[in-house]
Parts: sequence; structure tokens; C-alpha cells
Amino acid sequence: MRTFWASPILRSRYLAAVLAGLLLAASFPKIGIAGLAWIAPALMLAAALGRSGGESFRIGYVAGVAYYLASLYWLLLIPYRWHSIPLGPAAGWLSLSAYVALYPATWVWLLCPAGVLGRSWTQRTLWSISGAALWIALEMLRDRLFTGFPWNPLGATQYQMVPLIQVTSITGIYGVSFLIVWVSLSLLSAGLLIVLRPTTRSTWAVEIMLPVLVVAIVFNFGFRQLARPSAPERTLNVTLVQPSIPQTLIWDTSRDLDRFRELIQLSEQALTNRTDLLVWPEAAVPSYARWDTNVYPAIANLVRRHHVWLILGSDDVGRPAPPAAPDKYDYYNASFLVSPDGEFVSRYIKRNLVVFGEYIPLVRWLPFVKWFTPIEGGFTSGTRAVPFVLDRPSVKISPLICFEDIFTQTAREAADDDTDFLVNLTNNGWFGDSSAQWQHAAAAVFRAVENGLPLIRCSNNGLTGWVDAHGRLRQIFRDDRGTIYGPGYLTVQIPLLSPGEKRVPTFYHQHGDWFGWSCVGITGIVLLNRIVRHRRTSPSAKPVP
Repeated sequence: MRTFWASPILRSRYLAAVLAGLLLAASFPKIGIAGLAWIAPALMLAAALGRSGGESFRIGYVAGVAYYLASLYWLLLIPYRWHSIPLGPAAGWLSLSAYVALYPATWVWLLCPAGVLGRSWTQRTLWSISGAALWIALEMLRDRLFTGFPWNPLGATQYQMVPLIQVTSITGIYGVSFLIVWVSLSLLSAGLLIVLRPTTRSTWAVEIMLPVLVVAIVFNFGFRQLARPSAPERTLNVTLVQPSIPQTLIWDTSRDLDRFRELIQLSEQALTNRTDLLVWPEAAVPSYARWDTNVYPAIANLVRRHHVWLILGSDDVGRPAPPAAPDKYDYYNASFLVSPDGEFVSRYIKRNLVVFGEYIPLVRWLPFVKWFTPIEGGFTSGTRAVPFVLDRPSVKISPLICFEDIFTQTAREAADDDTDFLVNLTNNGWFGDSSAQWQHAAAAVFRAVENGLPLIRCSNNGLTGWVDAHGRLRQIFRDDRGTIYGPGYLTVQIPLLSPGEKRVPTFYHQHGDWFGWSCVGITGIVLLNRIVRHRRTSPSAKPVP
């Protein structure tokens, strides 16, 4: 350790890596300085330039750890204590950050060979493009491996750059991430030319000319998309209720009826405005809404008196399919559509469950793991999307639950050509008044653009509101303090399709993550070519007779 700190150059590299990670974290909400995302990857790689092998990996890992520890700090706010020690949240924060930091470390390691400037412009351009493709390939892997963790994709930093993000209707969010990394690497290449080759300072602009041109084309495409007229023939009045129930109260079953009465009272206040559909978030209803003799009659009475449709989130229970034992039951995190007659007409079961929050992996073989989690059992996941269809008025809604609106494929599978809008019920009350709510919503914005559908978000404590089909945050609920976290309600008007009309599907909705998989293919070809070249030039390689 003394040897390390005795080296000023090496020390500065690790400090630069930490700075890169912190800048990347600051590009996400709440700080949300989107421009930092275009700089951070270059700084991360610059810290490791000239190093190879394990050293570049360690520098990238330090950057990744700094980034994730800073951006995922809200995990420490989970109000779970193990013998009065916040062991579970701290362990989750550290272990998750340690795991996902492997991805930027791998990116730096694979992209950081010596002699970047010893190449032609064409070679440097291909290097920056392949570096952007590598970033996307690693995002694709992170989003899918071990049930996936698609939180804070790089492109989500640009959620307020509405013209730029229109390209996601073709490429998905990965297209925005690609542009950011490509520009960042081109800026790095230009900067190195200026610093290390003073005689070529006049040509530095050539390094960024191509990516800047592509970004300009993407912006032009976005402005053209936004300029299209979109006056709907029909709208639906939707009232979103945000009860802001603390997570500790949700876990306190002795207070179930009290908090449910408060939810009913808040809904009664909200229904003084004319509305067609009332929406309650995930975890707002205690117990099992369909079976609880205190909860079900109150729900039925509310919707009958106001003649309103209701979408709510609630736990549910059912028998598994044979040959399961007759005394076995499965438990679900579900959402329901309740008709104005008080009938539960549709049920959707959450498909993407939260690790250690809704199920415990490997608990059969490692039973001690459950001691460090706030749950005793676990939910069974759903297997398919289920549309909620209203007949008066005629509306088709696709529900999502919790963080399912950050999974590209889950939202895509839920959206049919005749779907009017997506609705996501979520409970971010686990994380207090933190940036988790904003980060969640920023990623969810892209599901609307990718599928060309409005997206409603109804949350326990924010962010409640709706996003139009172009990713514009049209309305956000704010409480009396001006924050997104307190209790209240919001009534919005959602545009609908004309009767019998089908939406023209976006290219992304038709073809899915073709761009992401293309980047995976490009990365595979580049790495394979590198392996073959390394074997041919290796001193230990035997000459071919």
C-alpha cells in the first residue's frame, strides 16, 4: 500500500477514476447534469490509458465503484434493521455496487490498449465506434444476467433532451447510450491529439466531426417527430392517488385498517373532480383486496357510488397448477381492474420480481440468507402480459408493476397495437425522499418513446404523473411543499385512440432490441479478431508449416 501511495502518477490515475465515477453519478437525477454523461466515459478511460491488463481493470473498477456507490446511495435508506443494525441495506448497497462495477471495469480493460494515437483517423474512428458498441453490449448483459439490473442505463441521463431521445423509437434506449459513448471517446481522441501531438492541433475537429454529424441528424429526426400534429379525438380522465405511506407502516399489520381508511378518504377527496378511472399505486391496499372482508366491501362501495373504474395494486393468493400439493398456495404481487359495479374483472401478476425484496434466491440451499432481508417468504412471478379493457368508455390499458417499467422487453410485450396507454403502479416508499424516484421515472420515460404510447405512473411517494408518447413529462404531482413525495392526488387527461383505430407501431416495437444485439455482435467480432491477432503475434505461437 505504501508503494502505491508513493507513486504520484498512479495515485492520480485512481483519483481521476473516482472523479469520473462521481461525474457519471451526477449526470443522473436528482443532480441531473446531463452534459456530464458525455464527459465521464472519456475521463474514465483516460485514467487508464497507457496501462494494460489488471491495472486498467482496477482503475475501471474504482471508477465503477465510485459511480454506483454514489448513484445507489438510496439503498441505505431502506428502513430495515437486523438486530438494530442496518446490515441488510448496507450489505445490499455494497454488494450490488461491487457487482455492477465489474461492467465499467471490463469496458476499460477491453478498450484500453496502448498506442491509440499511433493509428490513422479511420482506425481511431473504428476504435471509438467499437468502444461505444462494447458499452452497449455490457449494458445488454447487465440488463439480463441474474434476472437483470437495468437501472440507470447511460441513455437515461438524457431523459429531458426530448428531441434527442426520439431515436429510441428505432434503436431503444441503447441508441442514446451509444451516441453518448461515441462522442465521449471522440472527444478523448481529439484531446489527446491536442496535448500529445501539438503539430496536429488544427486537425482535432476531424476527430469529432462524424459523431457530431450523427447527433445533429438524430436531433433533426427528433424535431420532425415532435412537429407532427397529435390532437386526439378522445381523452380519458384519470385520477392518480399518491398516499405516501411510509414503508415501516406498510410492514406494520396492526395499522392496516387505519392506513386503508386514509386511502379511502383521500380517494373521496380526489373524486370530487369528474373522472373515468381511479388509480391506486402498488402496496396502497393492505392484505388481499379480493378476499379481505374489510377491504373488498369498501372498494366496491367506493366505485359504485362514484361509478368509476379502478386500477389498484394488491397482494393475491391462489393454488398452483397440478401436480402441486393440495395444501400449497402461491402468493403474487398483482394489480386488478375493478369495474364500476364493484367486480374484479382482470388481474395482472408481476413478472419481474425484486431480488431480496420479493423473492430470495438460493434460499433452499442457503437458508441463512433470509435473515438479512425484510421478507419472510416470496412471491411467484407471472408469466404473461394481461390487458385491462374498459367497455364504458372503450379503453385498452396495459399494466406494469414496480420497476417493470425499466425493463425494455417487459414493456414491449405489454404494448399491443390497439393499446391506448401503459400504466405502472409502483411503491418507492422504501427509499425515503431520495433520488431513486427520479432515477426510476427517468428510465421509464423511454418506454413511452420506444413503444409510441403514453405512460401513466402512479406511485406511493413519487414520481406520480404521466408521460406522452414522445417522452415528455406532461404532468407531475407535487405536494403542498412542492415536492413529489407527499400525499395527494392528480387528475390528468390521457389521449386515446379513435374507436377501432390501431396505432402505427414504432420500429422498435416491431423489432425489439435489434440495435443492442447488433452491438453485441460487433463486440463479439472485434474481440474474436483481437484474440486471433494476439495468438498470431504471440512469441510462443508456433509457425505454421
